[in-house]
Amino acid sequence: METSQLRTAFSELNGQRDVRIEFMQAHALHVRRAFLIPEEKDGLVKLSDGHKIFVLDAARVAWIEIG
Repeated sequence: METSQLRTAFSELNGQRDVRIEFMQAHALHVRRAFLIPEEKDGLVKLSDGHKIFVLDAARVAWIEIG
């Protein structure tokens, strides 16, 4: 997956939905009440739950569940 694809998929996250991300050859990540942090100069894809920030490696994402 590419960074732009992740940003498009996560654009619906507004702090009211949960997301589960499965990575290739790694454990899943579940973020409750997730929201996408706007793009910064570093170009990284970042999600937050309001307490923690999760930096994602787009190339390792296998699939995403938004609920």
